[in-house]
Amino acid sequence: MNLVPYEYVVCRQGPPGLADDSMRQSMLVVSEFVGCSPSLSGAIRVNPWSIDAVSDAMYSALKTSPEHRRLRHDKHWKYVSEHTVAFWAASYVQDLARSTKQHVAMKCYGLGLGLDTFRLVALDANFKKLDDQPLLAAYRSTQRRLLLLDYDGTLIPHRNITAAPGPAVLDILAALTADPANEVWVISGRSQQELGGWFKDVPGVGLAAEHGFFIKPPGRPGWHSRFPLADHSWQAMVMPILKQYCECTDGSHIEVKASALVWHYGDADPDFGNWQAKELLDHLEDVLSNRPIEVISGNTIVEAKPQGVSKGSLVELICKRDPVVTGEVAPHHPGSTSLAAGVVGSGPVWAASPSPAAAAAAGADSHPAAGAATVTSMQDLPPGFGAAAMAARSLGQQRQPATAAAGGGGGGGLASPTAQQQQMQIDQAGSGQLVQSPQDQQQERAAPRDLTGVAVDFVLAVGDDRSDEDMFTAIEQYADTPRHPAEVFACVVGQKPSKAKFYVNDVNEVLDLLAKMGGVTLPPRNSSFTS
Repeated sequence: MNLVPYEYVVCRQGPPGLADDSMRQSMLVVSEFVGCSPSLSGAIRVNPWSIDAVSDAMYSALKTSPEHRRLRHDKHWKYVSEHTVAFWAASYVQDLARSTKQHVAMKCYGLGLGLDTFRLVALDANFKKLDDQPLLAAYRSTQRRLLLLDYDGTLIPHRNITAAPGPAVLDILAALTADPANEVWVISGRSQQELGGWFKDVPGVGLAAEHGFFIKPPGRPGWHSRFPLADHSWQAMVMPILKQYCECTDGSHIEVKASALVWHYGDADPDFGNWQAKELLDHLEDVLSNRPIEVISGNTIVEAKPQGVSKGSLVELICKRDPVVTGEVAPHHPGSTSLAAGVVGSGPVWAASPSPAAAAAAGADSHPAAGAATVTSMQDLPPGFGAAAMAARSLGQQRQPATAAAGGGGGGGLASPTAQQQQMQIDQAGSGQLVQSPQDQQQERAAPRDLTGVAVDFVLAVGDDRSDEDMFTAIEQYADTPRHPAEVFACVVGQKPSKAKFYVNDVNEVLDLLAKMGGVTLPPRNSSFTS
């Protein structure tokens, strides 16, 4: 650092007993490239390669009034006298001690050589690999479960040939949503067109596109925006900046979303791409400082989006059982009109219909001819039951043939097993236990359970990048709730610094875990080195 400007300020201050204060005045013209220029706020900073700029700055310094020169000098002297070498050394040691305070309780892992150094990462000692057995035991012993899953890097690898989910992912999600006790959400930064097309055959899964800007509650056919009045005029200001960085960074490209603009640099040189990303982040934060837009950096991306749009804010609403987010109440956008049978207008129409469940509770005579009872709206479910159960019923009805009740009684393929339907089997050891057939076990899992008033007692959140950190923070409220304590598992994909307490190594381990939870048998994976 060039300290000559500091020395000049000290010289102009003079000895402590100087009687003439008129001598204590100074004007500084410094190059904007020297290291001390940001700390001298009263100096005139110029580009030294511009002769006109230097001459104008010198002329301005000479024409400045003595009073203004004295005020600038006082400001510089205060900074120089307080920020001495001893102050700098003490602050450096203090920062070093603070940053290493928890190192005894942390584990360090080498990441290999970087551009100019050997990279290390320090992780909490309590940060450990997720053990399947405790999680599966908690999963099976709980009554109402919430599963929050990222998409890229969690359900599919980042460098996958195709971005669409494979059959294994769809089978796993279908099995998980078939259990009425489960509420499953896929929360991604991808567009609603992509997510809606990929998961159209799994109606029971809730979808959140563009980090929760658009949502499709479980069991609902339509999408709606959480921010219908968002202003997108800022994109015209940001797009030229992103194009400029694309031209300067080979391998980068721009993704235009309905709510955000994303600059991808995954195919660029890693070190140069990171440099450009940091510079772009600072540039956009400066340009958008007076607008309600936030700029974030993710896994080889820099994204500009409206404030409040994050996975964490959406997960908080899911955890609070917001009726619009969970699908129990239709969104009421400005300009829409509420009717008795639903909501029509700018938002999606979610119509109600007579409740077969209520009719069944009143008596069997309220049903028409014997047949499978169907559920067509959220009003058919107990309060707080969630939309995933409705989709699970309809999904189960499609997969299981309706069983006719003996003697002409009203029954359905998804009704609770009756005494005639159960098969009493005595095991060979003569223990006398009631053993259900596999068909009855599947039917019992798909049968609707009354979850009225049942709080969520199991939460699993899995993600892989920085956008998922807010989600991990949001679900901690379940662990801290004394009245309804829940088993909370926040898990990050990859061994890296995270707010999650657990990690798994890769996408395959995530799919294996979800397959065990859903009772799905995955096909064997091919090894790249087998003959």
